[in-house]
Amino acid sequence: MRHSQWPIVGIPCDVYMQGKHPQHGCGEKYINALAHGAGVRPVLLPAVAEGKDLAPLTDICSPDEVLDGLDGLFLTGNVSNVDPQLYGEQSPPGNLLDPQRDATTLPLILCAIERDIPLFAVCRGFQELNVALGGTLYQRVHEVPGMLDHREDSSLPREGQYDYAHEITLVEGGLLRKLAGVEHVMVNSVHGQGIRQLAERLAVEATAPDGLIEAVRLVDDSRFALGVQFHPEWQYQLDPFYSELFRAFGDAIRARL
Repeated sequence: MRHSQWPIVGIPCDVYMQGKHPQHGCGEKYINALAHGAGVRPVLLPAVAEGKDLAPLTDICSPDEVLDGLDGLFLTGNVSNVDPQLYGEQSPPGNLLDPQRDATTLPLILCAIERDIPLFAVCRGFQELNVALGGTLYQRVHEVPGMLDHREDSSLPREGQYDYAHEITLVEGGLLRKLAGVEHVMVNSVHGQGIRQLAERLAVEATAPDGLIEAVRLVDDSRFALGVQFHPEWQYQLDPFYSELFRAFGDAIRARL
């Protein structure tokens, strides 16, 4: 597989229950956007921490060994949240967690950055990037005074939930401003959490009307490491800005190779 003409991008899996059975997987929309939008071969990476049926795989699946077989790393969104204990807070009642994913993604993020492997993180992945580098999160953005409610309307069909929700402002001189060619773009909004304290190694790329951070990159931008709070994988082919994000990720991978 390593000798394929297509660069290989790893997608760490979520762990979820199907009936009484734990499953490892990710949303099809991410796979589609990577394969057709970035021109890469997506490969799913199982979560390595101890689970209901799984003994820990950390000894045989170290971050370095996993990344040896990859050309890029992509972090998806999910309904679960990063465990607040990882940034020094307690988890509120009803907070859906995925400790197996946390144990997989955070070490992979750090290792990918140190090895200059291109990284693209969306929604939960965006939050993982900030936490991995020492930042913190708002656990309920809609309860923070002055903040908008960034959650989707669950009564709508899927297309409505992922429709454009608000404008974001792209920072002058940033990567997103360069890719978009404009100062403002419309994005969807399907999240309840967000960045509170930005990690020192990250720089703001975009903000929402209420000031919430919507995109980040590494302060050292000599490598491609981008995180966005919105969901550009959703019907990416219909939105030039979304399409450009995946194209840029694929181009960064091919340039490194």
